[in-house]
Amino acid sequence: MTASSSPIGGHHPPSVVDELVDDQDATRVDAPLPGDAEFALCLTHDVDRPYKGLPSLYYALRERPLYHARTALSSANPYWQFESIAELEADLGVRSAFYFLDEQHLFRDRPPSDWTSPTHWIEHLGRYDVEAPDIARAVRELDDGGWEVGLHGSYHSPDDQGRLREEKNRIESVLGDRIAGGRQHHLRLSFPETWRHHRAIGLRYDASLGSGETVGFDYGYRPLRPFDDEFVAFPLTIMEQALPDPGERYDDARDVCDRILGEAARNDAVATALWHPRYFSDREFPGYRRLYRWLVERALELGAWVGSPRALYRWFESDADPEREVDLDADCERPGDREQNRLRSPIPGGDRSR
Repeated sequence: MTASSSPIGGHHPPSVVDELVDDQDATRVDAPLPGDAEFALCLTHDVDRPYKGLPSLYYALRERPLYHARTALSSANPYWQFESIAELEADLGVRSAFYFLDEQHLFRDRPPSDWTSPTHWIEHLGRYDVEAPDIARAVRELDDGGWEVGLHGSYHSPDDQGRLREEKNRIESVLGDRIAGGRQHHLRLSFPETWRHHRAIGLRYDASLGSGETVGFDYGYRPLRPFDDEFVAFPLTIMEQALPDPGERYDDARDVCDRILGEAARNDAVATALWHPRYFSDREFPGYRRLYRWLVERALELGAWVGSPRALYRWFESDADPEREVDLDADCERPGDREQNRLRSPIPGGDRSR
């Protein structure tokens, strides 16, 4: 396969998988699922903007100008949803992955040619510091509670192994532990070079292959081994932005999700869902939180294993090599643990006046 000359983001043509199989000897993960589950559903959250702040002014130019202008100046922060998501998932007895973004500073890290680009202004507006006290504590609280913390590779990182390594190291320094994988911002990938970079810096998996425009199993029912080794690519099956707006068409959005789960169950599939944390704010994005809860409940009802990509990766690798020591309990909840797995303390940061 000829490497793409520049990163592809937003929507990857399904043909890239065929090319990987033909030219790179890529294979599929065919190991049995945990507990003989009917299918697996991996839950993920890309932490793009945990603070609304200045981006409100951008949204005010597009819709609901008075509301967004007011929230830009308010100390309330509807995008800070870590505790809310964790409590919802703990109540359902599941865990997920949070991918944190260490975006570059527009003026300090990017060339002057980027400074006048509206795209780059929008991209870097609302950048956060993963080492800031509130973010660092959120990272550690999530990890302590059994959630996966991973890397959300920055916009310009797909072709920059050094940058990816630096971002991974910063998140690991905050976490105090190694991370297993993540997803590229805006799904930006150079095939297959970005995955080579991921593998070289020590990541075990990536979850960027997919689309923000369509839902379904266009990239296959099982994760991919792009190089026929331990590195795994989890295709994205559902991104909330690609669904009918549940605030206006809840039944339609639910029916799409139900169709995806049914197809997964019929094909022993691994599905991956992405819900950005800000979409759990009912005031900002009505219906999405309710739909997410329904999605998880319905998957469990259909006999799915539900958890983080890291947990499923560990399961697959332990099956592939029974002699390898793999800590499965780090992510897999045991029966009866639901109450014990609630967060021990609130995650601060929802109020920007702190």
